[in-house]
Amino acid sequence: MNLFTVISLAIGFLTALTIFKGIKIVPQQSIWIIEKLGKFDRALEPGLNFLIPFIENVAYKHSLKEYAMDLHEQTAITRDNVTLVLDGVIYLKIIDAAHASYGVANPTFAVTQLAQTTMRSEIGKLSLDATFEERDQINANIVTSINQAAQAWGIQCMRYEIKNITPPTSILKAMEMQVSADRQKRAVILESEGKRQSQINISEGEKQQVVLKSEAAQIDQINRARGEAEALIMVAEATANSIEKIASAINSPGGRDAIELKVAEQYVDAFKNLAKTSTTVLMPSNVGDAGSMVAQALSVFDTIRTGRNVASATAPHEGPWGDKK
Repeated sequence: MNLFTVISLAIGFLTALTIFKGIKIVPQQSIWIIEKLGKFDRALEPGLNFLIPFIENVAYKHSLKEYAMDLHEQTAITRDNVTLVLDGVIYLKIIDAAHASYGVANPTFAVTQLAQTTMRSEIGKLSLDATFEERDQINANIVTSINQAAQAWGIQCMRYEIKNITPPTSILKAMEMQVSADRQKRAVILESEGKRQSQINISEGEKQQVVLKSEAAQIDQINRARGEAEALIMVAEATANSIEKIASAINSPGGRDAIELKVAEQYVDAFKNLAKTSTTVLMPSNVGDAGSMVAQALSVFDTIRTGRNVASATAPHEGPWGDKK
């Protein structure tokens, strides 16, 4: 092999090597920063790209995927001077590859340090109880602060989450005692409210029982009074009917004889019943003369009847014009 052949092979190899070095294939969701003679030139998009060998070179390679980074435990002091130990996780994404390459030397380190300092600042604004209650607000404030500072770095903070908040042991014991006291307090309150409601229900039941009994007694008295009134009315009506029938019988033929017979029967019955009792009774001398007793009773009846007729005859009568004569 002569010298010319060796030189030709060397030139061909260098040419092939140069061409191969000038071909770049960028993966999906990646972006490469190209420098031309040491100066930023352009960013290569995913796919096949060609470079000028020895003049253009790949300076930085960035992934456009969102990635998470753990933040190590750190201490922070609350507004009420309680020292807490916190850790978290931050989600980042490169939105400008050029700024991420030339804006800061180490963008991820810068963002994590900014997140830690911002978290200390936000914890210092809140009390111990508020740090547990307003965790979402703390995360949102940290994301806002990071994005304001990292905009010049070409990085965007997508999310920030506080994983653990660990207070000192003494504070944990005090919190446990407070929780236990609150639970006992709620239990006592619930028990007292239950007793109170039970007493109210019992008193309302007794009240309703008394009201129902009084209403029942009132209805019973009304019904009894109504029944007695109806009974009196019926007795009065029956008496009036019997009196009318007796009067009609007296005025009918033979009515006086019937009265005399009835009076004689009642006299005999009354005299017969006197012997059944031991009560001392003053009797008239002619007690055995039933006829004279009947005649005496009838004479009283005739006297009453005659007086009624006289009173009716002497009463003034109304004239045709309504005047009394």
